[in-house]
Amino acid sequence: MSAITRQTVEATLRQYQDPYLNQDPVSAGCLREVEIQGDRVRVRLELGYAAGLFRNGLAQTLQMALEALDGVARAEVRVDCVIQPHKAQPQVEVMGNVKNIVAVASGKGGVGKTNVSVNLALALADLGRRVMLLDADLGLANVDVLLGLTPKRTLADVIEGRCELRDVLLLGPGGVRIVPAASGTQSMVHLSPMQHAGLIQAFSDISDNLDVLVVDTAAGIGDSVVSFVRAAQEVLLVVCDEPTSITDAYALIKLLNRDHGMTRFRVLANMAHSPQEGRNLFAKLTKVTDRFLDVALQYVGVIPYDESVRKAVQKQRAVYEAFPRSKASLAFKAVAQKVDSWPLPANPRGHLEFFVERLVQHPATGSAV
Repeated sequence: MSAITRQTVEATLRQYQDPYLNQDPVSAGCLREVEIQGDRVRVRLELGYAAGLFRNGLAQTLQMALEALDGVARAEVRVDCVIQPHKAQPQVEVMGNVKNIVAVASGKGGVGKTNVSVNLALALADLGRRVMLLDADLGLANVDVLLGLTPKRTLADVIEGRCELRDVLLLGPGGVRIVPAASGTQSMVHLSPMQHAGLIQAFSDISDNLDVLVVDTAAGIGDSVVSFVRAAQEVLLVVCDEPTSITDAYALIKLLNRDHGMTRFRVLANMAHSPQEGRNLFAKLTKVTDRFLDVALQYVGVIPYDESVRKAVQKQRAVYEAFPRSKASLAFKAVAQKVDSWPLPANPRGHLEFFVERLVQHPATGSAV
């Protein structure tokens, strides 16, 4: 085994091309420290921009390259930024490990899925839970619109390395932390390997003690929806009294069951005119799934049709906050109590980094939930 030298370390670092500086970190003057102790190497780089996600991915990439060298048993790479990104809301505390991740989905648009996501998050927070709401509609973000919030940064900025995850968090009603969507950006499954690594690290870097992550997915059965649903621990399907709602929900269940082995789905009837109507919707869906699929559907409950919801939307507020005694708000509270009672998994899936690791796997190749 040959002794490692500084020249060998620098030569390895020169093999990486910084996408922003268009040169390697050594030539760009980013190398600050190289410490060699026997078969251990420690390197510190300093970037002159807010590298965000790329900083984490760069560190992991260079670490693997150094550890592949003959004579290196362990490498540590630290990447610092001399320019700190602006924090839009510095009072927002960040959270990392999560006990439960609930993906809210629907087979079609127009069923009130985002309203369900927002009000479920608020109702869970009202139970004393620490809640984060991730707007995962990469095509048409609207969680912030429903709550009258104006994000200065979104998940797109994290993906592109312009800031840290903590810098995009918004503080919503009831103390709910909100991650605004990267509206109109590429799907998570199209990120580069370095972006994958950096995004995972971005979620794992934030602090502990998050009880629930509610993920508001896009409507339909696209790759983005499948990615988020597969990454979550629980799937809450929202249906309403429209024939296409049931057929499209079935299509989503069929896809997730056939291609990804998912067998358990929670169902919530929304905008129903009576409790019986909600149960009838669930019965229609179970009738077809029982006949053609090997899945288990569980009825969560019903959110009644309520004019208070429309009034709250006009005010750009959640109905749970604007009209707390309305029929819809009381129903959301009951649903939140059920969600809060769901058993928690005793495995690593309760960590945000695991969620994102599952998220960035391509739907066609990732393992089933």
